[in-house]
Amino acid sequence: MSTPKVWTSISVMALALASQTAAAQAPNAQDVAKADARAAATVKAMLPQEKTILTHGIMPMDLGIGTTKIPADAVPGAGYVAGIDRLGVPALKETDASLGVSYVMGLRHDGATALPSGVLQAATWNPDVLYRGGAMIGGEARAKGFNVLLAGGVNLMRDPRNGRTFEYLSEDPLLSGMLVGAAIRGIQSNHIISTIKHFALNGQETGRKYVDIKISEAAAKESDLLAFKIGIEQGQPLSVMCAYNRVNGANACANDWLLNKILKKDWGWKGFVMSDWGAVPGVEAAINGLDQQSGEQLDKGVFFTDQLAARAKADPKWAARVDDMNRRVLTAIYAAGIDKFPAQKGGKIDFAANAKVAEDAAKQGIVLLKNEGGLLPLMKTAKSIAVIGGFADGGVLSGGGSSQVQGEGGPAVTIPIMGDGVWAGLIGQNYHRSSPLKAIKAQAPTAKVTFRDGRYITDAVEKAKQAQVAVIFATQYTTEGLDVPDLHLPNGQDELIAAVAAANPNTVVVLENGGPVAMPWLGKVKAVVEAWYPGARGGEAIASVLFGETNPGGRLPITFPASIEQLPRPKLDGSDWVEPNFAGDPTSGSDQLHADYDIEGSDVGYRWFARQKQKALFPFGYGLSYTTFQTGGLTLKGLTATFTVKNTGARDGDEVAQLYLATRNGEVKQRLVGFARVSLKAGESKPVTLTIDPRLLADWKDGQWVTPKGAYGFALGRDAEHLGEMVSITLPAKSWKE
Repeated sequence: MSTPKVWTSISVMALALASQTAAAQAPNAQDVAKADARAAATVKAMLPQEKTILTHGIMPMDLGIGTTKIPADAVPGAGYVAGIDRLGVPALKETDASLGVSYVMGLRHDGATALPSGVLQAATWNPDVLYRGGAMIGGEARAKGFNVLLAGGVNLMRDPRNGRTFEYLSEDPLLSGMLVGAAIRGIQSNHIISTIKHFALNGQETGRKYVDIKISEAAAKESDLLAFKIGIEQGQPLSVMCAYNRVNGANACANDWLLNKILKKDWGWKGFVMSDWGAVPGVEAAINGLDQQSGEQLDKGVFFTDQLAARAKADPKWAARVDDMNRRVLTAIYAAGIDKFPAQKGGKIDFAANAKVAEDAAKQGIVLLKNEGGLLPLMKTAKSIAVIGGFADGGVLSGGGSSQVQGEGGPAVTIPIMGDGVWAGLIGQNYHRSSPLKAIKAQAPTAKVTFRDGRYITDAVEKAKQAQVAVIFATQYTTEGLDVPDLHLPNGQDELIAAVAAANPNTVVVLENGGPVAMPWLGKVKAVVEAWYPGARGGEAIASVLFGETNPGGRLPITFPASIEQLPRPKLDGSDWVEPNFAGDPTSGSDQLHADYDIEGSDVGYRWFARQKQKALFPFGYGLSYTTFQTGGLTLKGLTATFTVKNTGARDGDEVAQLYLATRNGEVKQRLVGFARVSLKAGESKPVTLTIDPRLLADWKDGQWVTPKGAYGFALGRDAEHLGEMVSITLPAKSWKE
């Protein structure tokens, strides 16, 4: 194992499997160094007029915006950057996104395998799941002719109302960084480039192109930037996509502090920074660290061609910057092997095998939140089951926006969301062709299974009364471009659930949602299954959990608050005056929107709840099982922790062991410092060893990491709110540079 520096917090077996596979295929730091040297030689051979070819690109689609000429070799998708034939430099053909090859409103007349949402994948707490998913979607991208996958979303979840919560991973920098790194390794094992995005602090969709994030350097370094840093160490992504928002006054895609100082200087990263689509304010972004203007039709001008060339001709500083921009893009191309292993459109895709990858991810990431009286798993001999709501007869919900993926034949159900504008098709509410109703019938072939869509509560209640068990599918649609106003289920579903639960004491709620939701009916139902957006085989995965073929092992990667009043910002900034706008552009040209992230600083999610001494509806790390586990025997030797996990129940199952820093010199300082997903047969026990990254114990002060001398208390936890006996060790004072 050559490149990763961070070894904390993962299943040792999972890490070994993922990394050994990746080591032979995905580029590592040595590959990048060799590619960088080769890129420098190519730059020297470039003619002046060739130096602005790789620095900008288009969306190769007819958007009705201008008259962009689409090259003959382009594949309809997110982006196209021309190559340089004379020098053997291939064109970059780009597609969204982290959950699979984007459907782009069906423009290619094809489908792809949809992974479950990012937050579901994170709920597996299993880097191997992320690696295998990344390898799968990277392979499909390559088979469709793409050589860049705009994946690797790792923004921390600072607000559960964020419309893109479903795309991202978690609220914790360690969990997010380790998982996104595994996904990137998988993607790049296919000789294609992956990004890591959106750099940085992209926390809301409301006013997304002008919201200005206020945050101190220390708070950023200890939270969101640490997630990116770990992800870069683990995955070696060859590109970074910068964000729409502003950070401390400057556009993220023209932010000298983020792009030049931190990413390129302090971290020594060698790849190239591409803009998000429509995120470039002007040519000055180049001198502030942006290497490539993406989707240039969406910007106010094409800045990285003639304007860039003119600056380079007039100023040696700009000329050197342009050379560096080209060198970085070429480094990524060479490190990925895009020139030697070109992606060819029309490659064979084994959709059946790939669907199994998606289904396994869904099974591992579904979280059992409540199971009163052991109602679940359901008996396959059940005589009658009422299935209600959620278009369960048609399919399972997926999130909207640029990451929208649909299979062959397109969605089973489509509901328009926003008028008939150019982006309307991109954010429509779509359902994958994987019917939970059909899967439930297959699991219980002798049962009388009835379905009601839930539009009329009276009708749903009548069927619930007639059945032994009522299973309600409740949905919360979320999409890029739009935040949700609160955490309640829309369209009267809270009332529907309460009425059905009153009619049938054996009511199960299955949630298909983008992020945390309120549950005013929680005390009235027997069981709650968190299925998120479960992907291409979500219906089968849900039924497998409901009937016990799969023992749920998912754990929450994000806190479910009991109330929005518990959040650092109970009112989402701009929610009371910003009009819904997918593009996120200012309406007046001078809109001012500010979000203060210094309120919570680096204490995101469960750390904020610990600091405020608040109890969540369901805490970070929470999840139930059909068996029981015991985790104990924690010992620490330096920064190496060992303990034992035992399955004390009668069923095989997976436990996610969680190790937390609980106190530092007597002060509450809660941080996840290690985790391991462990598979155990009934009665089996296994030892686990984790190595703690010292950055997780440290503060960022005066340009370096600092850990004070003193007593550090650690504890194993069932989740972030339920910690076991604390074990303390004394550590010396230490400080070190990035």
